[in-house]
Amino acid sequence: MSFFRSRCRCDEQLVPFLVVGLVACGSALVEQRATVGQRTVVPVNIAHRGASAYAPEHTLEAYQLAIEMGADFVEQDLQLTKDGILVCLHDSTLERTTDVEQRFPQLMVELQDGDLIRQVWRVSDLTLAQIKELDAGTWFGEEFRGAQVPTLQEAIDLIRGRAGIYPETKDPEAYEVLGFNMEGELIRVLAENGLGTAGGQTATPVFIQSFSADSLRRVRALVSDTYPLVQLVGLDQAEIFMSDRGLVDVSTYAAGVGPALSILLADPTRTIVARRIGLQVHPYTVRATQVPMQFPDATAYMSYLFSELGATGVFTDNPDLFPQGVDRDAVDR
Repeated sequence: MSFFRSRCRCDEQLVPFLVVGLVACGSALVEQRATVGQRTVVPVNIAHRGASAYAPEHTLEAYQLAIEMGADFVEQDLQLTKDGILVCLHDSTLERTTDVEQRFPQLMVELQDGDLIRQVWRVSDLTLAQIKELDAGTWFGEEFRGAQVPTLQEAIDLIRGRAGIYPETKDPEAYEVLGFNMEGELIRVLAENGLGTAGGQTATPVFIQSFSADSLRRVRALVSDTYPLVQLVGLDQAEIFMSDRGLVDVSTYAAGVGPALSILLADPTRTIVARRIGLQVHPYTVRATQVPMQFPDATAYMSYLFSELGATGVFTDNPDLFPQGVDRDAVDR
């Protein structure tokens, strides 16, 4: 029996004390959501930017490898091209992971970054045709020369029926200023691929994530609860995860929360509170090269996150190291 499973018996008594600090108007909501029952949640293996420890991030090569390594979900960070096409790329600029500087030097813009001026090539300044001319693989390794930045549609074509997809609306407010509706375009693409219904998601489940609560609320306004939404929590947003009020607010529009690992580990009891409110917990990011000293490897680290802390999934650059022997039925809600 895992430590987390045995600890759950006392959690039912512990949780009311953990949420004592809630304001009166929120405490009733916590008590209500804490009675959602003990449904089993199988921890999920989320390939962060694909199998990004082994192949260039957000390429079809990284996505294919993630599937072969047993990922349950493959993540897609989303950006929008000048002609409004969703592409899979973490950064809003192209210079870190492509040869755009050599291909299109004339499209460089200078951005003020504190006291520094950065030369960048924005995704939104290039058409899809131009982005498809870029080499997105050589920076990682010569064997990946010629890899391209994929569209969301290409990612779906590759992954559909083989794993779930986990797109993130990235910098949606910045694109809104440019006249784009990232949430609307994402929902349109998913629907066109038959992923707009529960039945359509049977073979290809979908999570939608964002650091922007407003973006997730816009998705919910468009499609209600068609997709489980996950509120990502960065270091500058830690209060969302560390406060009862923040978690209760998230539970009004999302099905889960994705805290940075450092936030989760700062106070592991917060996972108990989030779970009792009814939220799934998908922390990010486990990397084999950044395992805390007390763990022998990334597999043991992920096992700890599930069996001891009660996480219901994890983003990892190393989907092949996901613990196959973990008691995946031990994580109950």
